[in-house]
Amino acid sequence: GPYRGVARPATVFVMERLLDDAAAELGMDPLDIRRRNLVAPEDLPYTAPTRLVHDSRTYVECLEQAADLVDYGGFRQAQQAARAAGTAASGPVPNKTAAIGIGFACYNELTGLGQKASAGPRLPFRTGHESAEVRIDPSGAVTAAMGVTSQGQGLETTMAQVVAAELGVGVEQVTVEMGDTDRISFGMGAFASRQGVIGSGAATLAARAVLAKALVIAAHLLEAEPEWLSIDDGLIHTQDAPAVGVTLAQVAHVAYFEPHRLPPGLEPGLEAMRFYDPMTGTFAAGAQAAVVAVDLETGEVDVTRIVCVEDTGRVINPMIVEGQVHGAIAQVVGGALYEHFVYDADGQLHSGSFMDYLAITADRMPSIELGHVADPAHNLNQIRGVGEGGTLGPYAAIANAVCDALAPLGITIDELPLSPARIHAALAAAGRQL
Repeated sequence: GPYRGVARPATVFVMERLLDDAAAELGMDPLDIRRRNLVAPEDLPYTAPTRLVHDSRTYVECLEQAADLVDYGGFRQAQQAARAAGTAASGPVPNKTAAIGIGFACYNELTGLGQKASAGPRLPFRTGHESAEVRIDPSGAVTAAMGVTSQGQGLETTMAQVVAAELGVGVEQVTVEMGDTDRISFGMGAFASRQGVIGSGAATLAARAVLAKALVIAAHLLEAEPEWLSIDDGLIHTQDAPAVGVTLAQVAHVAYFEPHRLPPGLEPGLEAMRFYDPMTGTFAAGAQAAVVAVDLETGEVDVTRIVCVEDTGRVINPMIVEGQVHGAIAQVVGGALYEHFVYDADGQLHSGSFMDYLAITADRMPSIELGHVADPAHNLNQIRGVGEGGTLGPYAAIANAVCDALAPLGITIDELPLSPARIHAALAAAGRQL
């Protein structure tokens, strides 16, 4: 059953397997059939049958970059040479060798959903907003209390980066608080690849409000106008005198402890809470390629390469983005090859523990190679979510690669996992000498 990606890995599996089957029936290259069917920049705005309006311009770009990274032309030459070393490409693959194949999968993920998307069918409440409170204390230290909640995806780091960039301070000066219901205002949850889009939006708005007040106070202290000021490394200065100014800590000290020095009518303190709602979501495009070797004696599949290219919009932290994609791909490679809930005819689960349920281990993970597209999204920080995108392609890409490897035998497999037993049975049914 689906346990990440809201069933989209299975949906992509069906659509992308059908595309490869259609390409074989029409005598087309699997890349060409995708090129003809992907939404292109000139198609935008594109309204799907689901009534969702696609905003991504980069489906084709992601696919082409994935094909280049995997060296599609070079692979086809190597594959033809391997097949020619045995018998004709339309006949059996030679004994004592593995059959190699390549497969592609294109996908998208609707991320950062705003209030125009309800929490679920017929549910009245909305989950499109997040809150953030940013406070600068008299020492100049910055605290950001976030409604978003980290599940291990590095949000503490990325939210600190967002706040630090807005305030013109070092990221080490920002402390991020999450998950404390006594401290934060309210959070809507970690799901649907929303944290980077919506959480960073709230953090940006709160930090900007705090900085705007700090600049008003600094302008008063420097006998200048706020629009004349800039901030670098925590020093607020006029643009024509970058070495002369007041520090953010000095401004905060005045805001809390010397209110008589504040501009007339300005209340003490240096903190702000803001909410952000992008109203609509933004699509993140992606494409993956898998290269496999299928052992024709045992039916075992060895995934030798996975290439993934995603459009993440503006990237906050490249290392964290890549880590999320690596983890997502690893999870679904496991689903494609090993993981399986097995029930008997009476509905009794036979794979209810890790003695029977096979999870992927590090030594079975293929090389993962990532490419990036950074087309700005239409939300505040131009970000597209990346939390689940990597999970959407491996089922289809690996299955397509296995079918490509076994195409000379006329074998098509449309079930997961791609276990040795399943492939062994397909080889036997095709008349292969085992």
